[in-house]
Amino acid sequence: MTSRYDSDVSPVGWYVGTYQLRFIELDDPDNDDPQAEFLVWENTALIRADSLEEAYRKLVAIGEEQTEPYKGGPEAVDVQWRFEGVTDLLPVYEELGDGVEIMWGESHRTLKRTRSLARTVEQLRRLPRDET
Repeated sequence: MTSRYDSDVSPVGWYVGTYQLRFIELDDPDNDDPQAEFLVWENTALIRADSLEEAYRKLVAIGEEQTEPYKGGPEAVDVQWRFEGVTDLLPVYEELGDGVEIMWGESHRTLKRTRSLARTVEQLRRLPRDET
């Protein structure tokens, strides 16, 4: 007897997804220019859901929750993070725990490029965020 395996369904009820937020100054006339460059954050979240569709809806809601305009910087400029969509959503196939693989990717690249992407723990440390 064989069971059908669905690669889009998490057997443990967890998904890992990434979404994009784009930072804008609300009065900037170039906000909708497809060639303009913006600060973009890619945020990755674990989502508990019964299906890929439910996980997607939850991930979109999480991203959209972070888009309230506010006054930014010393000049109190009107700014906002804009939700720009989900970039990745994958089922988690194993129970969560230390060392469990939750994401993977496949690529073809040179050995030189592969080695250039490896980072030490010091290189991976994030700079402290400004608390002001």
